[in-house]
Amino acid sequence: MPYVITQHCCNDASCVPVCPANCIHPTPDEPGYGTAEMLYIDPEGCIECGACLDACPVGAIEPDYDLPDGSLPFLELNAAYYDAPGRRDYDSEPWQERSPRRWETGEELRVAVVGTGPAATYAVQYLQEQRGLDVRIDVIERLLTPGGLVRFGVAPDHQSTKAVADSFDRSLGQRNVRVLLGVEVGKQVSHQQLAERYHAVIYGVGAAQPRPLGIDGEGLPGSLGAPDFVAWYNGHPDQRDLEVDLSGRRAVVVGNGNVALDVARVLAAGSEHLGRTDIADHALTALGAGSLDEVRVIARRGAAASAFTTPELLGLRELLGDRLIRSEELGPESERLDPITAFKVAAIKALPTRAPDGAGPVVVLDYCRSPQALLGDGRVEAVRLVRNEIDPSTGSAIPTADVEEMPADLVVSAVGYRARPLAGLPFDDARAVIPHQQGRVVDPASGAPLGGVYVTGWAKRGASGVIGTNRRCARETVDALLADWADGALPTPTVAGDVGELVPGAMDLDAWRAIDRHERAAGRAASRPRIKTTDLAGQLAVLQS
Repeated sequence: MPYVITQHCCNDASCVPVCPANCIHPTPDEPGYGTAEMLYIDPEGCIECGACLDACPVGAIEPDYDLPDGSLPFLELNAAYYDAPGRRDYDSEPWQERSPRRWETGEELRVAVVGTGPAATYAVQYLQEQRGLDVRIDVIERLLTPGGLVRFGVAPDHQSTKAVADSFDRSLGQRNVRVLLGVEVGKQVSHQQLAERYHAVIYGVGAAQPRPLGIDGEGLPGSLGAPDFVAWYNGHPDQRDLEVDLSGRRAVVVGNGNVALDVARVLAAGSEHLGRTDIADHALTALGAGSLDEVRVIARRGAAASAFTTPELLGLRELLGDRLIRSEELGPESERLDPITAFKVAAIKALPTRAPDGAGPVVVLDYCRSPQALLGDGRVEAVRLVRNEIDPSTGSAIPTADVEEMPADLVVSAVGYRARPLAGLPFDDARAVIPHQQGRVVDPASGAPLGGVYVTGWAKRGASGVIGTNRRCARETVDALLADWADGALPTPTVAGDVGELVPGAMDLDAWRAIDRHERAAGRAASRPRIKTTDLAGQLAVLQS
């Protein structure tokens, strides 16, 4: 009876090196790791030792005999991964991460880390793992609530995924780490001021801006970017007052990645389901009062090119049942699909094409359509969609002359996130990233590294991957930093003063712990994980109480 990886896999690969049978793949050194939807346990190789279960930071691994009904498809999904040729040609010896080097230098390494999301905190963790390295880390966060993507990006009903925050909090609480909350780099303190006081500065600032559709009418009221909508329902202070009108009948979500499915699920799930989560209260109230009957998820290509992961699809199906349906048109089929994509396509094809009458809000997966314009007099009233032909050889979408106008009361664009430029740093506007080489920030004109400046996470590679993807990304960046330290290539700080003197109003980790305790206590009283305090004034009131 093997163990099974299920829906909440975060891909951070903590389970891989502890497996004595080396039957969890892809490993971080295998070609498919960076794009894998999740990790998979080979049912033929598993020796049922349970080591992976203990190592998993998000509780995604279960024995096959103890799976709830909603997780049963993962038995087949884990096995399907190994149906591809060569997938079982792995060594019997477990894959192991390269051990941290042992340092003997007596000089203190001073590092500033900007951000507290997964990429930034994985960088902190890897610095802490270095043996004998005397390192002092200052972590700078503009909000009073650390966590980044974990707090403000992960859907509120994915509480298992959020469990990784516990290990992040422990890392930020180590003795060689100081956390400065409520400090925005570029406003209260500049990049230059950091560069003068540290050997190295690592930017893990994420990507929070919506990627535009680039079509007419996109600026109409009723048109939202998914990053803003996700931040709104997750209680980010920046989007707490976002205008979200849910009084209409149909919402259209453009895009079909995991974020698109998250948006659709939140719009259709209902107050009973969401009321057991840590969704922001203002969003819970608005969604409960909404009147949506239908949420359409628009994909420009066919089902085989669906960008959402199979676990996201299975989770949505489990929640909505027959309220998750599909369009008749799914695009061309191919006989050359890899087993995981074939599994996903089969799951899509198994969806009904009509929902029972009176079933509640319905989510429709709609394929081979692209938006041409948003239409309306003063606010969104419809989406002009063009039907696409799919080139079977390349999979590209080719617009046809078939155009329709679909009535819509709300449009959420889920076609990607963009990083923001940071004062004092170069920025590649076309790719929306900070230009770099293996994490070393470079001058875009010459390609030469800017000494002591590093980047990790979405600001480094673009908005791709899941939480665990940031672990490997952060290690590459920190490896570059440590190689520069060993080579004597890091600049020597030129200002002896402490950065805390520049931001006397900064809060420390105790402030976050007080807010955290308050939120969890409020949540316990309502049988919820937490009730978020979503505005700065409320957070300060908690600290003063």
